[in-house]
Amino acid sequence: MARTVIPFGPQHPVLPEPIHLSLVVEDERVIEALPTLGYVHRGLEMLATKRDYTQMIQIVERVCGICSMLHSLCYCQGLEELLAVEVPRRARMLRVVWSELHRLHSHLLWLGLFADSFGFEALFMQFWRIREKVMDLNEGTTGNRVIVSVNVIGGVRADLDAGQVRWIRDTLAEVEASIRGLQSTILNDATVCRRTRGIGVLTREAAYELGAAGPMLRASGIAQDLRQLGFAGFDELDFEPVVETSGDCWARSSVRFREALQSIDLVRQALSKLDDKLTPGELAAKAAGRPEGEVVTRVEQPRGECLYYLKANGSLFLERVRIRTPTFANIPALTAILPGLDFADVPVVVLSIAPCISCTER
Repeated sequence: MARTVIPFGPQHPVLPEPIHLSLVVEDERVIEALPTLGYVHRGLEMLATKRDYTQMIQIVERVCGICSMLHSLCYCQGLEELLAVEVPRRARMLRVVWSELHRLHSHLLWLGLFADSFGFEALFMQFWRIREKVMDLNEGTTGNRVIVSVNVIGGVRADLDAGQVRWIRDTLAEVEASIRGLQSTILNDATVCRRTRGIGVLTREAAYELGAAGPMLRASGIAQDLRQLGFAGFDELDFEPVVETSGDCWARSSVRFREALQSIDLVRQALSKLDDKLTPGELAAKAAGRPEGEVVTRVEQPRGECLYYLKANGSLFLERVRIRTPTFANIPALTAILPGLDFADVPVVVLSIAPCISCTER
């Protein structure tokens, strides 16, 4: 049987990310998938040698808009360790609030795009309609919808007053009710199950060996979530990693759906800590001196583990910034599960890893 090489991306009507795969197919069956990276490479890591380390906070936020809060958080955590800065407890809780609002709107965005990947456009619009309320919370509390720019070295630059806390709670109650109203459709609808159950299976062993991250990893039965390490204020909150075991596209959608509800609960827990009068007004500790040395810091982004390596030499400019994003970690797993699938299932499976190519190609 003759083989054909079909280019998938970097532009595709289903996939809004410029990922490029060369798919080797026999008839309608995928035989091999070869990724090509570098299409939107921007050289942001190199800018660390040309912008001082405080200016770099604004730059790393632009590695990815959807994960912007967690990129700047990871970067600031590294500098706080190098500068021996103790972040105020109130600031740590505020970081949790905005981190989980970002996770929530990221998962809602993905659930909508995932529904669109198998033709369920009405469900796509419903999830994005709900997401708008979360974006309104970002804008109302920080001034921006996506890149909120609240992290500074030593804490945060914005606070929440009592009225904003009530507004967040009321809005999240509406968001939760709307999400739960779609649970049966996204997880139990016959059309959805036919396009997701048993498709793109990543076994527990393969997920571990290939270094998968985030929902991709947890959907294969491995309960690993970096929030358990207690960065920001997560050490004071009560939660367990969301895990599924089937490792298919349905499991990955289930993990993200349940994590969206979990994010709502974590925001509520963090807000309850703010109600305990955690030193109102103390938002950022002063950083003295200039960073020197090396540090590795990690956070759990919506797509999985993000790692920052920072090398400082005591000057205003960092000597090296190295970023390892979750999509980069998940691409080997993606290329492993595509062979053997029907060509029509490729967009669904690619979407199931929630690819963020702007993150991957910094």
